[in-house]
Amino acid sequence: MAKAMMDAETLSQNLKHFGGTEQYFKHWLGIQYTDGVKYLAENAQCYWLIDAIASHQPSARKKRSLTEFQLWFLHVGKEHEFIKPKGKNAAVLTCWEDTPTKETQPAIIQQIPYTDFSLKEIKLFLQEKVLLLPSEN
Repeated sequence: MAKAMMDAETLSQNLKHFGGTEQYFKHWLGIQYTDGVKYLAENAQCYWLIDAIASHQPSARKKRSLTEFQLWFLHVGKEHEFIKPKGKNAAVLTCWEDTPTKETQPAIIQQIPYTDFSLKEIKLFLQEKVLLLPSEN
């Protein structure tokens, strides 16, 4: 039986408590992820987000600037100042070399047609093939 999705406020508060990890989980596409990312995936029912990030790794690894560090954002809705889904898409997943600005372009963009992801945005790091929450860095 699937776990019920946690509400956005509770999830956001709980994610702040992760600092470091006790265990690494292996994804079938070759990356690993931390306790905090596993908690996010279970409680927001978003294992698809890990799958999406992992699926972009073959093309990301071809870019020298993305081999050691990647900054991933999922933005839901059109509230962000300049990172918005196009058309009728519900969300957009982007990968950046560094902190996003209006003047820079993401290295990778994936439009998400539909999502019930409860947070308006989430930021994840991929460092040395390990996906983690910023607080776990």
